[in-house]
Amino acid sequence: MRRPYRMTARAERVALTGERILDAAVSAFWERPGEPITLDEVAQRAGVTVQTVIRRFGGRDGLFAAATERELARVRAERDPSSVRDTGEAVAQLVRHYEAMGDGVLGLLAEELRVPALRDVAEAGRRFHRSWCSAVFAGALTGLTGAPRDRRLAQLVAVCDVYTWKLLRRDSGLSSSETELAIQELLEPLLEGS
Repeated sequence: MRRPYRMTARAERVALTGERILDAAVSAFWERPGEPITLDEVAQRAGVTVQTVIRRFGGRDGLFAAATERELARVRAERDPSSVRDTGEAVAQLVRHYEAMGDGVLGLLAEELRVPALRDVAEAGRRFHRSWCSAVFAGALTGLTGAPRDRRLAQLVAVCDVYTWKLLRRDSGLSSSETELAIQELLEPLLEGS
């Protein structure tokens, strides 16, 4: 009877170690998105050996891929279109996300042309954001096809973009709640009749 317990406890420890390693990699990445992160740095932050990182993730590329996938899954859960009932909830969800991650995302976007590995991450983020806007504001797209639909979706994506948040929140100094209101006001003409 002890053996299954030990295997479960061991599996839990292995999973927790993997999460600590991913946490360390993500933390280092957001501090310096365009700079190379060494396995030694990640191992040190996670309190493990480099060999443990390699054994668990197969090296830098595997670690980066696993960390990216985990973070994208977390963002998808935080920005779940099915949990949004109206424009106010959509904008609140969006601004909460940007308050937590916006500055880091801006840093990543600033480096994507210089660091090829970041291009794929940035592109995945753009695809997700477009899909989120399409789902959340589906009513504003109903009845539109072709170029008019594409244009309306592009407008929704732009109003809800991290750069719009930056212009309102960081550059103009609006509070978080004022930023929410400003984004809602920008969306109103695009959502009329939906």
